[in-house]
Amino acid sequence: MTTGTRPAASEGIDYSSLESAIGLNWYDADPNLRQLVERLAAPDDRAFAEEQLRKMGGVVGGRIASRAEMTDKNPPRLEKYDQWGNEVNDVVHHQGAIDTKRDLWESGFIGLRWTEEVRRTRAGHLPSVVNTGFSYFLSQAETGMLCAIGMTSSAAGIIERHAPPEVRERFLPHLTTMNYGEAWDGAMFMTEIRGGSDLASSECSAVKTAAGWRINGAKWFCSNLDAEAILTLARPEGAHPGLRGLAMFLIPKRRADGSRNGMHVRRLKDKLGTKAVPTGEVDFIDAEAYLMGAESTGDDTGARDGKGINRMMEMVQGSRFGVALMGLGIMRRSFLEAAIYAHHREAFGRPISEYPLVRETLVNMAAEVEAGCALAFEAGEAGTRQDEESKRLYRILVPLAKLRCTRRGIDLASQAVEIHGGNGYIENWPVARQLRDAQCHTIWEGAENIICLDVLRAIAKERADEALFGRVERALGGAEHPALASTVTEVGRSLDEVKEAVAYLERAPQEIRLLQARRIAEYMADVTQAALLVEEAVWELANKGSARKAIVARHFASMRLGEAPVRGITSGDRTVLDYFDPIVRYQPVAP
Repeated sequence: MTTGTRPAASEGIDYSSLESAIGLNWYDADPNLRQLVERLAAPDDRAFAEEQLRKMGGVVGGRIASRAEMTDKNPPRLEKYDQWGNEVNDVVHHQGAIDTKRDLWESGFIGLRWTEEVRRTRAGHLPSVVNTGFSYFLSQAETGMLCAIGMTSSAAGIIERHAPPEVRERFLPHLTTMNYGEAWDGAMFMTEIRGGSDLASSECSAVKTAAGWRINGAKWFCSNLDAEAILTLARPEGAHPGLRGLAMFLIPKRRADGSRNGMHVRRLKDKLGTKAVPTGEVDFIDAEAYLMGAESTGDDTGARDGKGINRMMEMVQGSRFGVALMGLGIMRRSFLEAAIYAHHREAFGRPISEYPLVRETLVNMAAEVEAGCALAFEAGEAGTRQDEESKRLYRILVPLAKLRCTRRGIDLASQAVEIHGGNGYIENWPVARQLRDAQCHTIWEGAENIICLDVLRAIAKERADEALFGRVERALGGAEHPALASTVTEVGRSLDEVKEAVAYLERAPQEIRLLQARRIAEYMADVTQAALLVEEAVWELANKGSARKAIVARHFASMRLGEAPVRGITSGDRTVLDYFDPIVRYQPVAP
């Protein structure tokens, strides 16, 4: 398969003809994604979605992916003072990182949905597969860059919804432009030194003066540090303690008069991975700020309406979904690099892709990638709908996708390193960076424990479990083909168990609920992924005449839900041996 071309479905992907994932069009090289687009995009949207994804897949798989190793090895640096000793707090980026940002802005990664054409013809809304697909692509190249770009997009949405009109007019054109020379970055600073997740203990303060709001305090873990539009939480003078006393503010990099704002950078963090995005520690000293809320009325009631945390959680929920896609992108890139390498590397006179244990690893990786895509793209679909059922579904799918994809990102990156052997441990091969970057994603926007507790909150406060179980039942409801019978039985049994577990935890003591939070969240993710794969298999059988996805669904259910005796050793299962080419090379299978 050559760069930018699409292989015929019957031939599958010939990994031995590829040298690397870099240089491919990542849309054309991903049959699973193409099928998701065909299935999920509305008929009127399909051609548009394919056009935009093919364009972005070429840019990211080509120029951006080729720069990623260079930007990783040349991270941003802080120039705190100029030659005269004046504090300037300038973050200096490598030219490769600047070129990548320019490519992303000018390709419409952020600005496409804000263009006049999209506003006129699509009411400012892109098909969810486009938004999700863009982030999925960039995550395969460089997740640190997605942090910067994703927060800019999220900041634009918050400012559009909650900023006073004059603030919207000042910031939105720069955050949403496709002209890189006019572009501004956005960011979200929440973490303080006392702890990232304990927001109620935040100590940053806000004071209303005759000249406007001023913020004082310190933030400890600030990514996209040099952004021009920073959203943060602070406690207004006289506000209640705890979460309800926090208000959301926009802090510009420069004051309205053009001078530098009261933001002082202590240092940049020396991170394990995600090096493309600058992360550091910041002190706010009388920083000029704008209240996000009711400020447009001319008073400060929005500072004490108790909704500041809700406004910030809008951005956090979107950012969590973005981090889930970071994990998913690393899953896909790790699988692709491992598959290519295994078809080239020979041991004992044969490509290692011919050995059963390597085949098992690659088949398992492929199944995990497709299950991750099923979960993440379903979350993206739910997030675009406005009915209450979809909102509850999105509420629980996001933490489940974040929990599942970020952990599997680490797992698959580690497996890719092992497939590469000693070469995988060397930094001039691409998989070492994937492993370093992957570890960050289980921490960003809530470590796994916090995410599992968030699943419990979604169940207790919003009955999001009911929306999830309803979605699983709908996914299984149309599966009548004999090729899916055993899988549907397995998933249905597991769904009953999950419902039983939720009912038990509702009656259990608090300590037991907290202790079992991870197990229930992981089980819910397993069942949801398996059911969504079944739904995809139903579509593929009906529209493509292929049972390939049915085999993937059965294999995933066996891995995650099955209870084979003797750990499956005596089962005689030959899936990875008999269906290696269909699963790994995406070849069709006759029903």
